[in-house]
Amino acid sequence: MAPNATVEATGVLNEVDAETIDGGLAKDVTPLKRAEKRKIKLVWRNVIAFGYLHLAAVYGAWLMLTSARLYTIAFAFVLYVMSGLGITAGAHRLWAHRSYKAKLPLRIILAVFNTIAFQDCALHWARDHRVHHKYSETDADPHNATRGFFFSHIGWLLCRKHPEVIAKGKQLDIADLESDPVLRFQRKHYMILMPLACFVLPTIAPVYFWNETWTNAWFVATLFRWTFILNVTWLVNSAAHKWGDKPYDKSISPSENRTVASFAFGEGWHNYHHVFPWDYKTAELGNYRMNMTTAFIDFFAKIGWAYDLKTVSQEIVEKRVKRTGDGSHTTWGWGDKDQDQYEIKHATIINQQKED
Repeated sequence: MAPNATVEATGVLNEVDAETIDGGLAKDVTPLKRAEKRKIKLVWRNVIAFGYLHLAAVYGAWLMLTSARLYTIAFAFVLYVMSGLGITAGAHRLWAHRSYKAKLPLRIILAVFNTIAFQDCALHWARDHRVHHKYSETDADPHNATRGFFFSHIGWLLCRKHPEVIAKGKQLDIADLESDPVLRFQRKHYMILMPLACFVLPTIAPVYFWNETWTNAWFVATLFRWTFILNVTWLVNSAAHKWGDKPYDKSISPSENRTVASFAFGEGWHNYHHVFPWDYKTAELGNYRMNMTTAFIDFFAKIGWAYDLKTVSQEIVEKRVKRTGDGSHTTWGWGDKDQDQYEIKHATIINQQKED
């Protein structure tokens, strides 16, 4: 199939892409979501590298349970949080979706965190993610979920990109990304900054500061930690496109997945996110317990480093739920105006007392 020949947009990327009053597309795009049957060309260098990485992570997990110092485990956890926020608050919500704006100090912090994560430079990550939303579940989608769980999780990184991914990526407007001096600096010096931030410093620090062994430092603080955050990020592409409710749009595969949301700092509310990708919360409710990224952004909004936070009005959400939802939209509790009257009438109330 020739690039650019058949792939049409199947999702919205920004508010301006919305064609209906509730933020959707005017036509049914379900028939467009498919995968071309084609021979996949493996990138053996990546196959070997990721194979070693996961074996090393298993060994690192064993060392973490048997010999690593608590300082090292805590250090690995801190790096996991930092790198996770570099993806979620940085590459994803700030740069890919422009769901809020950040002043220079916060952009620098997020770029540092993002470099620790080592999931390509933020500019390339954001570009590919925009393609994912604009052409979701087509051959132009880098991790097309219609190709199966394994492909959308890690398989897409083990083979050559489909020509449509490259073609559509070149067509997207990324002038805003290319004009950001922080992103330009990171991209220009990435092959120096990334090894230092992801591998060298996380390995040296435990040895130097608390006399950890080189083996534990390398396999626990570096390789296990990096592998863990990689898989957490990939679960958003795989598990959150396969399992969960679809209260906002039942016609798409992205779903509300609590488990993924818990590990991925709030990125698992994926049905909502694909319906309203410009909402900085990536969820209807601002629940910090399963959305650490929202808490992070809100904190910096309070001190003035994050601003112009975009969200979706309750009216728009309700219209979309009624039009395309699967009926699983939840209530916040007793007395919610959307609570089913049958539930209210037939509820069992224990130890009921008359109010004075």
